[in-house]
Amino acid sequence: MVRTLAVEPVPRTVLEDMGMQWHTDSDGSDYIVPELVVVSEAEAEAYYAASNTLYELYVEAAQHVIEQRLYEPLGIPESLVPLIEQSWERDDWHLYGRFDLAGGIDGEPIKLIEFNADTPTSLFETSIVQWALLKANGLEEARQFNNLHAMLQENFRRLVVGDGVDFSQAYRQQKLLFSSIAGFPEDERTVRYLQHVAHEAGLFTDFCFLDEAGFLEKQGVFNRDQQRADFWFKLFPWEDIASDEPELVGILESISALGSTRFVNPAYTLLFQSKGMLALLYELFPDSPYLLETRFEPLQGKAQVEKKLFGREGENTRISDPDGRIVAETDGNYGQHASVFQAYAPMPRDAAGNRYQAGVFYVYEACGLGFRRGGEILDNMSKFVGHVIDAPGLPG
Repeated sequence: MVRTLAVEPVPRTVLEDMGMQWHTDSDGSDYIVPELVVVSEAEAEAYYAASNTLYELYVEAAQHVIEQRLYEPLGIPESLVPLIEQSWERDDWHLYGRFDLAGGIDGEPIKLIEFNADTPTSLFETSIVQWALLKANGLEEARQFNNLHAMLQENFRRLVVGDGVDFSQAYRQQKLLFSSIAGFPEDERTVRYLQHVAHEAGLFTDFCFLDEAGFLEKQGVFNRDQQRADFWFKLFPWEDIASDEPELVGILESISALGSTRFVNPAYTLLFQSKGMLALLYELFPDSPYLLETRFEPLQGKAQVEKKLFGREGENTRISDPDGRIVAETDGNYGQHASVFQAYAPMPRDAAGNRYQAGVFYVYEACGLGFRRGGEILDNMSKFVGHVIDAPGLPG
């Protein structure tokens, strides 16, 4: 059973001063739960090990997809294949992603639910807000599996100079342009937080909304002042670029081929993002203790979750029992995508029956743990819950 520690909340005014405007859900309830999930040192270390191993499996599986050209089963738009292959061959840098995991508490095995590798959310909450909860309640700030902020700084430096290179010696003045969609405060705060981290890392940065960015095939990506960016971070899914802006794909392909602007996260992260990879991973590594049976057709006689190859916030998800009866389902905006069928893994619960899904950010290595709390299907009304590592004298 999940053990939680009640804490004093960070006041909404303070959250707003920190730049977090999405602290209240549409029903008026707090999005940030004034509790912390208590995990042991061993549990935190297990989440760390699982996420590092899973990333290695994803890299092997992606190489297999590219070699065997298995793009269609993963739902990869054909127009994005050149961008994917260019970024993979060039070994463009994956800045960050988030593993969603079941189990890991009270001896329950850790199981991969999915990998949000392209446009993962809850970054600001995991890195800053849960740390602020510890600080506001007089708890030891080091009692978290959370060095996300520092790891992002280091990864921004690697982005520019490569791995294993002394940043102070090899650094060149290159500009990172950050973009999000106008009118979405959570996305904008996430992107501006990343810009702030990159600036702290000693890099030159700028921000513009997506509709303000300019694109020239032979020159690269430009900000609103017509200054070229060496790197462009966009919090917008690659598959949506293919469907919503097909002409832009060709321009980005030319920019990528010339290397005038590099894209973050790179296009190959769409392979990781596709839930079709869950089926391929199970096919390639059926003995992995972290993988659930997942296939492109319904599982026979097993409780299972049907999910779309691309989808977010629990939309278009269906849970069925072993007899095929629907236990829970949601509608949404992703019904046009094909499905995968994943064996059902129960989420840990607290005394009130709330379910908890662990999220572990991967930034060069696993580096930040947080939890989402909700019902049978975690949707956009699920809550964020921070954590604290158990220690003698911890209240509760």
